[in-house]
Amino acid sequence: MGGGFLPLVVTLAIQALASMASFTVPVLAPAAARDLAGPVALVGVYVALIYLSAMVTSLLSGGWVVRYGAIRISQVCLLLCTAGLLCAASGTLLGMALSALLIGAGYGPVTPASSHILARTTPPHLMGFMFSLKQTGVPLGGVLAGALVPSLVATVSWQGAAIAVALACATMVLVAQPFRAALDDDRQPGHAGPRDPFRPLVRVFQHRPIRDLALCSFCFGAMQLCLTTYLVTYLTHEYGLPLTTAGLVLAITQGAGMVGRLFWGWIADRWLSPRRLLPLLALAMALAAGLTAAFDPDWPLLAVMLVSALFGATAIGWNGVYLSEVARLAPPGTAGLYTGGTLFFTYFGVVAGPPLFALIAEASGSMASGYATFGALLLAIGLLLGHFARRPATATGSV
Repeated sequence: MGGGFLPLVVTLAIQALASMASFTVPVLAPAAARDLAGPVALVGVYVALIYLSAMVTSLLSGGWVVRYGAIRISQVCLLLCTAGLLCAASGTLLGMALSALLIGAGYGPVTPASSHILARTTPPHLMGFMFSLKQTGVPLGGVLAGALVPSLVATVSWQGAAIAVALACATMVLVAQPFRAALDDDRQPGHAGPRDPFRPLVRVFQHRPIRDLALCSFCFGAMQLCLTTYLVTYLTHEYGLPLTTAGLVLAITQGAGMVGRLFWGWIADRWLSPRRLLPLLALAMALAAGLTAAFDPDWPLLAVMLVSALFGATAIGWNGVYLSEVARLAPPGTAGLYTGGTLFFTYFGVVAGPPLFALIAEASGSMASGYATFGALLLAIGLLLGHFARRPATATGSV
């Protein structure tokens, strides 16, 4: 299968819809809480279940992609998201729990599958930008959920909104089918599949440069979720913004993350290799987290917006550069396997980061301490990655 934008368009659309599915229930949670007779805070448990499920299926996805093809696995992922949203529409707490597990099961393999496609269809000099462009599907899914789901809830009901997004996911399964033959032409039907679920982790730990990136991505993922999870609460409770203005700052942060993903991908292809760019992004995250911790009611709103934009551009914008480097380092034909293995650590950070942040904030009585602590951690990670970058460059597929 040659290069071109077709693989990018297909993988971007699939990524955006899987991401939209994961954002849908958190967006409609205030309306659903009345019928479920549960606190809105349970949405945190819902998100944790999504990523716990995604951790497991991302590990298994490499073998599935090789055997069945990346598009076929992506179609199955969309069907799992469809089923998960339909379970959410049942209006029961059990249905919600099952919904999170099914959506997480679908969300986990999507990135390894798309990495497998792009790794073999993207010219080397465009890897950073194309992977970053594809990864804009994650915040794009959040934008779609935020823009469309509330109006659907108002027009029909929260159950109707969940069903509508489920239908969109199911429709994408059909849209992707005509491209399956071309994009899955490397599948190996006789491949044994994921007999050992820990094989991707073993392979990651045997490949030192990928192992180093995977372990650092734990902190990157944790910082990303802590930013998006707590920023609005921090700005309203400790900086004193109205909720609507705090929501606008979060929107600026997400928009900067989308722009950052494209910009850092372009930088990685033309100016700085990913192994040298990632340490700088970690240091910039650390700086933004430290400045966020220093927010004071005397600070002008424009300064808060600028710091939040820097925070979003780095803490949300790193993914494409990271995934392109994992794909570059992986032996030929194994980008999906290695991506699945590394995402286990990324998702682990996503699951563990917000609770750890909450514990720090509770113990200190201020969310500023959480941002300061994670900023210090990212400073250490940036210095560590900088040390790794001074090693001799590693050829693709070497261990």
